[in-house]
Amino acid sequence: MATTTTTTTTTTASRPAISTRSLLACAVAAAPLWASVSLIQAATRDGFDLTQLPLSMLSVGSLGWVQIVNFLVGGLLTVLGAAGLRRVLPGRWAARLLAVSGAAMIGAGVFTMDPADPFGGASLGHMAAGTIGFATLVAACYVLGRQFGRAGDRRRAIASHIAGTALLAGDLWAMSGGTAGSLTLAIGWITALLWISFVAARYRSRQAG
Repeated sequence: MATTTTTTTTTTASRPAISTRSLLACAVAAAPLWASVSLIQAATRDGFDLTQLPLSMLSVGSLGWVQIVNFLVGGLLTVLGAAGLRRVLPGRWAARLLAVSGAAMIGAGVFTMDPADPFGGASLGHMAAGTIGFATLVAACYVLGRQFGRAGDRRRAIASHIAGTALLAGDLWAMSGGTAGSLTLAIGWITALLWISFVAARYRSRQAG
């Protein structure tokens, strides 16, 4: 009697090369890392006054490489984090905007401030990267606010709009030449970045280990 052996092949869907939790961890780490490195330098660099000079000025001088690397690493982590958020957010626009903002951070590291005594002046490349980075991060916060609002999460919707408005107001105040404009810009930028990290941490906690 002939015996027929049937081999069953189970096809398993290929998993992403990088897990969602790992990508979200990048978004979680991006803001605290960038803010900590920047503020420590601002507090310890001789002659640096955050009320008069933007954090980008730290890219100039003998120790400028520290802030350049900070921009590059922070931008890369943000881009990777955006990929993770794209997998978990109900819409894709917030993640897309965040990815552009991260790429702009990398651009800010590549196109540094023009050397001048003592910390430098703005360059067109850096200004363009900064403008794109600020605008897309503000937009990402507002899009997140709308998504949270639609989901009935009023507290996070309000927080998202506050974070975006903090950056928008800080940027406009700095551009207008307002008193301590660089400080208000730094506060707005860091506030918006930290909110993105918080959102990423919230979604990461829901992912399987």
